[in-house]
Amino acid sequence: MSMPTQLQFREIGSGYHLDPSCSLSLRAQAYTDPAWFAVDQQEILRKSWQWVCHAEKVRAPGAYTTTQVGSYPIAIVRDHQGVLRAFYNVCKHRAHPVLQGEGTVSRIVCPYHAWRYRLDGQLAGAPHSTDLKNFSVADIRLSEIGVEEFCGFIFVNLDASAPSLRERSGGLESEIRHWAPDIEQLTFAHRLTYDIQSNWKNVVDNFLECYHCPVAHKDFCTLVDMKTYKVTTYGIYSSHMADAGRTDNSAYDTSSAKVRTHAVWWLWPNTCLMRYPGRSSMIVLHIIPVSETRTLETYDFFLETPEPDELEKKAIEYLDTVLQAEDVALVENIQRGMSTPAFVQGRIVNDPQGSGRSEHALHHFHGLVLEAYQRAAGA
Repeated sequence: MSMPTQLQFREIGSGYHLDPSCSLSLRAQAYTDPAWFAVDQQEILRKSWQWVCHAEKVRAPGAYTTTQVGSYPIAIVRDHQGVLRAFYNVCKHRAHPVLQGEGTVSRIVCPYHAWRYRLDGQLAGAPHSTDLKNFSVADIRLSEIGVEEFCGFIFVNLDASAPSLRERSGGLESEIRHWAPDIEQLTFAHRLTYDIQSNWKNVVDNFLECYHCPVAHKDFCTLVDMKTYKVTTYGIYSSHMADAGRTDNSAYDTSSAKVRTHAVWWLWPNTCLMRYPGRSSMIVLHIIPVSETRTLETYDFFLETPEPDELEKKAIEYLDTVLQAEDVALVENIQRGMSTPAFVQGRIVNDPQGSGRSEHALHHFHGLVLEAYQRAAGA
């Protein structure tokens, strides 16, 4: 697959303006062309902090979990000194994964030929290797990548030179901890998964604006007080804040909710942290690009207890059967429309006051995408 030409790199940002009140959206080919998806993979996903799990999963020495970033297998483990480590999940002998799934180990043993690694990635032994010439276990270790515990969650970054997430995200941590001070004590309770026939950037776009909410999400507009909905953009994140609705709503019963704020944070490029009205909680939406026309989503619910209470069960049911059903239909329809000659790009609708019925956070995301494209082009 050929990469975009220098001319295409120059053209992809045409119509975008730094002022959202003067700007058009990203051009359709950024959502439909396999070449631009390849740029997304190389310049965005492989050079950004990717969400993995809650820290509870790898809190104890020897605890590990595995994941993928794009097509790359990754393993995360807490070593015996308590240091969090992340590696390519690839044995240095014949490239077999050294760990599977999740669990606890005292050492890492490749299931192919039993090469043994310490939890810091250093090779400790290789069966039947004593007669090899110019071979030393001291010279071999698993290839390490960036890993960080941030706001109670684990993130990894394939880019060894990337600044820390804490450094890159500015005030995000203090903002999250203000609204969710118990985030590290929450525990995993439920996961929802979706397979969406749409480009991942359409999924992000849809998440970042509530301009469509009064039309497409009528129940949601009773769950929160839309008059209080405020969206603020920062360096690599945006916050979306609103009070819970003040009257009975048609989404789910929140009359017993102790958390009365709808607090949402989008973190570049594909992680969303959400705190809905109810008990203390955090929902993590992970948007996983698969191809230029396919995206996977996971919604992980971290609650006060491993089992949702009745209010939370209703919230999960509403999110799954109503809100997500509405959003999946929207982004799949958008993807089909972008694949026709009828659409090139559209106008950004901006409210300078930063209300929820504005697309300025979408515009902010597009600017970050175009910055990545410029870096790819060497501009």
